[in-house]
Amino acid sequence: MSEDYDYEDLGLVAGLEIHQQLDTETKLFCECPTKLREPEEAVRTFTRYLHPTKSELGEIDDAALEESRVDREFEYLAYDTTCLVEEDDEPPHRVDREAMDTSLEIAQLLDMTVVDEAHVMRKIVVDGSNTTGFQRTILVANEGVIETEEGPVGIEDMMLEEESAQRVEETDSGVRYSLDRLGIPLVEIGTKPDIRSPEQAREAAERIGMLLRSTGKVKRGLGTIRQDVNVSIAEGARIELKGVQSLEDIDDIVRNEVGRQVELLDIADELRSREASVGEPRDVTEVFEGTDSGVISGALSSGGEVHAVPLYGFDGLVGREVQPDRRLGTEFSDHAKRHGAGGIFHTDELPAYGVTEDEVESLRDAVGAGPEDAVAIVADDPETADLAIDAVAERAATAIEGVPEETRDAEQDGTSRYLRPLPGAARMYPETDAPPVQPDPTEVDTPELLTEKVDRYQDEHGLDAGLAEQVAYGEYMPLFEDVVADGVDATLAAGTLESTLTELRRDGVPVENLTDEHLADSLHLVEDGEVPREGLEDLLRALADDPSLTAEEAVEEEDLGGVDESEVREAVAGVVERNVDQVEEEGMGAFSALMGECMGALRGKADGDVVSDVLREEIQKRA
Repeated sequence: MSEDYDYEDLGLVAGLEIHQQLDTETKLFCECPTKLREPEEAVRTFTRYLHPTKSELGEIDDAALEESRVDREFEYLAYDTTCLVEEDDEPPHRVDREAMDTSLEIAQLLDMTVVDEAHVMRKIVVDGSNTTGFQRTILVANEGVIETEEGPVGIEDMMLEEESAQRVEETDSGVRYSLDRLGIPLVEIGTKPDIRSPEQAREAAERIGMLLRSTGKVKRGLGTIRQDVNVSIAEGARIELKGVQSLEDIDDIVRNEVGRQVELLDIADELRSREASVGEPRDVTEVFEGTDSGVISGALSSGGEVHAVPLYGFDGLVGREVQPDRRLGTEFSDHAKRHGAGGIFHTDELPAYGVTEDEVESLRDAVGAGPEDAVAIVADDPETADLAIDAVAERAATAIEGVPEETRDAEQDGTSRYLRPLPGAARMYPETDAPPVQPDPTEVDTPELLTEKVDRYQDEHGLDAGLAEQVAYGEYMPLFEDVVADGVDATLAAGTLESTLTELRRDGVPVENLTDEHLADSLHLVEDGEVPREGLEDLLRALADDPSLTAEEAVEEEDLGGVDESEVREAVAGVVERNVDQVEEEGMGAFSALMGECMGALRGKADGDVVSDVLREEIQKRA
């Protein structure tokens, strides 16, 4: 599976969908804050059961229809900030102006054409991730372009839409979601299918990511940006790979999907040459009466059944690897799991798992399968077993045809698993409760690119290239710009935000507790001489340990205020006097050792440059 492919020869076509949360004060259709909460902060819960609705043309989307076949209860965690809009008990409010302005800035960076009038649409989503059963989305701009080393990549469109609810956990009856994330504004940027290699896919995603961060108005951190990748090869099918969390994974995801499609096409050729077919599912529970298989006996003891489907001509192919550590049988199992089953067994891997050779032979006899055939089985409660084995049969039938179009979930190891059918046009229809918006791109300025910021930080502030890049691409870039504009030394601000905080984090200090206000106030206290530079680290530690304090309160509580020059001279003179023999013998050679002692005597409450100057004077007096 590590094979290098000729992507041009295979006809690789790929495109990206980038989903980026915007860093706004309030949500897209209500005035609730966009701050994430911990589940234990929830003050109440409520439940919903969701069902698909027909589009304007009277059609039901295939993906929504399959989702609705899984009977689940959705429980939502509500907080003291949760409003009626989030609960779907009140119509949406007007589109958040800050979110719309940020999306217009992004459109300019992507060289896109902004629409004259933006209409809110509903996109059917019945997996419980939205209390309404749909996601509100707005087309803001289209027809843009970015440049890559392998050529331009067109930008098809950009949508402004509401983020889904955060999945907390699976429950016995369904899924539990948290409403803190629901409604946070995000942009969805879709490229045209211009990408022709895994490396170009990654470069395009990195370029778009840089442009998004250039606004200084997007959220940072795990889960705030997600990449979906659409991949197909000439003889294969379009596959939507959802939820790639890291840019570093994109090329592996594309490479593995190409490999999967190549393997599936080879399997399909072999199946057709064998004139393979899929038989009718049937109940084979009696074959496994008294079985030693823990999985099967556990299901039977709970009133379950074993259902099987004969796969004529499939012998040896169900166990064939199509992705690293994933086989054709794993693909079948993914479909069974969608209907609540724990998985499947198949004869390419049996006898095993407590299933004996005699049971395998009896199973083959029960479904009329010969040595050139395979059999897949599901052991579960009767309804689940019935739905799951039907899903396996359907997927096996498509294996004969080739690569089925579908949406897949991207895994962290670069592989993917079946999620649902590809959505179609039937999932979109107009939102009748929100008025259209007339976006005006002339009301916003084009942001400075991060690459341009790196050059400016070197030219204007004297930062070295490495530190300038760290600041420009770092999460604290907007704060850096604000404090420097307010008079804080750029080197002090950059070193604190990119180096000091990193060191504190490595030391186990909870720097995530530090707010922008904490950091800005602390830097201003140092700049104004209220706190020596040497005391800044202790100040930040104190604030991280107790974020309820202001910077001024922490200075007072920790006694971090600076001392005047007379106190510095007194302390330094005392150190020199205690070490007078060393000073008379070594002269300035004693400076380094005494400097540390002086700073310790002053407990970091004096600026190092001042202490250094005074110490030199005192040594010279006695040398």
